[in-house]
Amino acid sequence: MSTELTVRVVQDPSRGFTTLPDEVTQSPDLIVSLDVLAGDRIRARMHGPAVASLFGTEHRADLTARPADVRAAAMRLCRLWKDVFVGFRSPEHDSRPPSPDHPEYPFATLVDLRSQPPRALLEVLDELALAGQQLLFATLLGGTDPQVEVFRKHLAGTLSAREGCRVRFDSELYIPWPMVCLRPEDLPQFAAAGGPAAVYQRFLGHRHQIEQTGGSYPWLGSRRQAPDVPTVSLNHDEQVDVQGRTRAADVAALLARDTHFVQRSRRSELRLALADHTLCEHLMYFWCHGHFMPNGAHPPALALRLTDGVPIDADTVRECRHNAGTDHPFQPFVMINACHAGVPAEGCDPAFFGGALIRAGARGVLAPQVEMPQIFAAEYALEFLTRYLAGRHTAGEAAHSAARYFADELHNPLGFAYALHCGMDARLERAAQPAEAHGPIT
Repeated sequence: MSTELTVRVVQDPSRGFTTLPDEVTQSPDLIVSLDVLAGDRIRARMHGPAVASLFGTEHRADLTARPADVRAAAMRLCRLWKDVFVGFRSPEHDSRPPSPDHPEYPFATLVDLRSQPPRALLEVLDELALAGQQLLFATLLGGTDPQVEVFRKHLAGTLSAREGCRVRFDSELYIPWPMVCLRPEDLPQFAAAGGPAAVYQRFLGHRHQIEQTGGSYPWLGSRRQAPDVPTVSLNHDEQVDVQGRTRAADVAALLARDTHFVQRSRRSELRLALADHTLCEHLMYFWCHGHFMPNGAHPPALALRLTDGVPIDADTVRECRHNAGTDHPFQPFVMINACHAGVPAEGCDPAFFGGALIRAGARGVLAPQVEMPQIFAAEYALEFLTRYLAGRHTAGEAAHSAARYFADELHNPLGFAYALHCGMDARLERAAQPAEAHGPIT
């Protein structure tokens, strides 16, 4: 008589090789790759179900643009957002003293911009949209080469055909993709309407879910069992907004609701946690300052500072995680609410703080690409985290929804300045839903 034996697998020598791909990943609707080749050349490739296929070949073009020119245009776009939008000074300030409703720098101190003069806002938006358009169509995909023209036509047509696509930009060149814009002729139905709403339709961050990668991909390990109560950490500088002018306290309260909540305010605490190979956090949130530090002959490196003021950089992460191996539970989604934290000098720059976290196991990193006003940063965190912590939305859906909320409802485009590095499909899975579901903030 045959007997069925009980089998228990105690090892995984294939390191998850036999895991079915469709159980752990989902292909984006569009993937655009930019590779820097020998001879200072850029090769662009594009594929995915959202783009029409070409008979017998793929969408590919060797661009006439040079990497240095693309880098310069990308960094200029980030500076322009800081100088023209965040640094916008109200022309009314010369004729009357500032007030809470009419501050000297309204776009930096107000979240709801519906009360601001529409003409002033529209002028700034038009300039930002033109710069974002020029980066894509004049600098990156510019020129009269027939191959580049065909690629440019297909990319513009795909990005403008519909909204809500899941788009991955896999690029060795850093480009602030959510801040990049389509041309008015690509969206004639919206351009004809005019006004801020028509301009917002041109921003890729408004139209699509976007993640950008560049040599940093989440480590694909065994799927962890969804927790009943997720572990969430707040890593912060307690001196940021010590006067309580932002909603940072509301963000902290949200993080602590229905979670195992951990707070850290010193570099030593964070290093000790990162060095623990059993560290299992589902969300890591940073609320602190970001600074670029000299890095010898290399591009400046971003460093974060908690309350003690000691720099924390990419090397700090690598040093703490070097003995962790690959079989570890460190797979958090990370939000870094610190100025410039989403800007690597290059997409695969080893000094990129977010990239170091991703290579250590993080599922994705969300961070601003410009010098972000604290008031808006806290409001954006509240919107994004409310959606993400509910467990019903992926990081890509939450970031896209939050950015559109600020643009469509409050006329504020700063949500497009947040970049998602990997993690578009990351989701806070829960074995049990929290006692109180949290909807979007209104």
